[in-house]
Amino acid sequence: MGGKGSYRREQRWALAACVLLVLAYFLVPVEADPNGLRLALRSAGTLALVVIVALLVTRQVRRQLTGHAPTGDAEVRALIRLAVALVAGVLTFALADYVVANTRPGQFVNMETRVDALYFALATLTTIGYGDVHAQGQIARVVVCAQMLFSIGVVTTGASIVVRQLAGRSRR
Repeated sequence: MGGKGSYRREQRWALAACVLLVLAYFLVPVEADPNGLRLALRSAGTLALVVIVALLVTRQVRRQLTGHAPTGDAEVRALIRLAVALVAGVLTFALADYVVANTRPGQFVNMETRVDALYFALATLTTIGYGDVHAQGQIARVVVCAQMLFSIGVVTTGASIVVRQLAGRSRR
């Protein structure tokens, strides 16, 4: 199995997965909850999601860095999965930022919408950091520290692998 049909199918799958991830990001309910138990469960769920996505992205990056990296169609599938996992990682951190900003007012400055949170997560993960939205409280700073570590260790490596491998494939 292989060829252009398989590659296009993988591309369509990746695009659909990214669209669904973005839709989920904008639609998942995260409003503050006066019920302490529900709030604690939702916070634990958000934390678990961040950890799971970080582990999945790290696993995909590690696979690409090993001497037994896949080749051919398997390589394309692995790279596409890595790219989707990187999108999931950015959206997960944006959601975590938004949840903190929404449930703990004052933790972030100028973060009022999900777009603000996505903008902040991208600015942080790309190390641009404009400063118009920033972490002010201790909880927000802990979340942002995790984002920075994830960015340096995983996103940067993963993105460079995807670009390098796809550039190499197009030259072949």
